[in-house]
Amino acid sequence: MYAMTAPARKSPSDPELRARESELDVDVPAAVVCALCGDSDCPGCQSELSRSGVVTIVAWERPGGRVLPRLWETAHAATRDAEAFFELLPDGPIAPALKFALLCELIAAGAIVVLMLAFAGALAPAWIKHIAFDPAARDLALRILATGVPGLALLLVVAHAAHGFSLDVGARKNGGRAAATRALRFGLYAAGWDLVQGPVGAVVLGVTKGLGAWVTMHVSSVPTKSSRAFLRGCYRLVGPAADRALGTSYVAAVVATLVGALLIVAAAFAIVLAV
Repeated sequence: MYAMTAPARKSPSDPELRARESELDVDVPAAVVCALCGDSDCPGCQSELSRSGVVTIVAWERPGGRVLPRLWETAHAATRDAEAFFELLPDGPIAPALKFALLCELIAAGAIVVLMLAFAGALAPAWIKHIAFDPAARDLALRILATGVPGLALLLVVAHAAHGFSLDVGARKNGGRAAATRALRFGLYAAGWDLVQGPVGAVVLGVTKGLGAWVTMHVSSVPTKSSRAFLRGCYRLVGPAADRALGTSYVAAVVATLVGALLIVAAAFAIVLAV
């Protein structure tokens, strides 16, 4: 039989025990790891379009909250902080981005019509009075407005969507991986430019930050900076390759705009001839 003795418990005042406890008391920050591969040093997985799970939180897609504040916050971020917003814009569903684009363009188109009517009232008050009090003229004007405002909004949405989709086409032709859904989301969220840079933005920014803040957003080339940032963040394209992809997107956007404009003009003529 071997005698077995329990190890003596060290007193809390023992110097060695206090030294070990002091080492354990050091605050160690929590490790941040990639949501996909688990590597804390991951700069962004090559197979993950949303940048290793670290994504830009789009205010419009946050659950809850009022619609108009979320709309304005997203449009303002897409215009003021365009490069950061679009470089990190994550992949995701199309429906929220489409609703955002349609609402932005409806408000922007409506504001343009109101501005045009104000100018017409100042320059030709008799004509405006005639339209207001003549039943036939008023009915025709309302028909044109009912078609023109949604038509203009739809035209702008289609142009932005074509711009985004053609960025994907141009990027794939120059070595980028296909990311059609993310590119379409880029185009739809780019509709926020029209809200911020239009009459609504002039009023909101003029009241809150001064008219100079609104003018600054026109001086800077927001579409070009946004497109380059998106090509860099989504497709890893820079330099000449990005330039070629950008040229493709501009051509497609112009073609889509012209086709849409012709359709709106044709619809307007149809309304006039039907009266």
